[in-house]
Amino acid sequence: MKAVCIAIDGPASSGKSTVAKLLAKSLGFIYVDTGAMYRTITLASLNNNIDPKDESGLLALLKETTIKFGWQEDGQHVWMNGQDVTDAIRSSKVTNLVSEISMHPSVRQELVARQREMARDGNIVMDGRDIGTTVLPNAQVKVFLVASVEERAKRRYEENLSKQIPTDFEQLKKEIEERDFKDSHRRVSPLIQADDAQLIDTTSLSIEEVVAKVKDLVKKQLIS
Repeated sequence: MKAVCIAIDGPASSGKSTVAKLLAKSLGFIYVDTGAMYRTITLASLNNNIDPKDESGLLALLKETTIKFGWQEDGQHVWMNGQDVTDAIRSSKVTNLVSEISMHPSVRQELVARQREMARDGNIVMDGRDIGTTVLPNAQVKVFLVASVEERAKRRYEENLSKQIPTDFEQLKKEIEERDFKDSHRRVSPLIQADDAQLIDTTSLSIEEVVAKVKDLVKKQLIS
């Protein structure tokens, strides 16, 4: 089987990470959660009291920060400098700051270089907001997932409740809308659908149905 790179993009809570994880597991591919990488450097900046506007300080911190992924019984975990930060990077403080930090060109350049190195040998599923347009523009399969703000807020709300994280639904909707605006209007690598990406609206679809649609796209690529 020829090496394949699969790029999955879309706004916050559109189902990217869940679909990418299940797809990678089903295909036996490596999964790279690029959003977790940006969240990790955001957490590091909070831990080190670095101003989110201090691009040079953030880049210096990033160069000293290792980010690794690994699987455990309960799913994929993220390690920052050897410390498991899987839950910490999902805090509301990190969520509300990550878009601002990810706007810095040098920070993106450093992480994109790491992401491309991870994808060098193919057979990888990578999700984010600029994978098909910037990180892996030559990916054989590109998917852009969307869903209504209401549905995405509902998903994040239920996820937070399952983790016993107190959440206000209306505030969550507002935060998602604000993040959509920031991500789609940033100067460097904004959130946009690649011209050759397949658009999938996940609002009324189950995760299993979305995964099946993407697998069909992969199969078509493998026999083309």
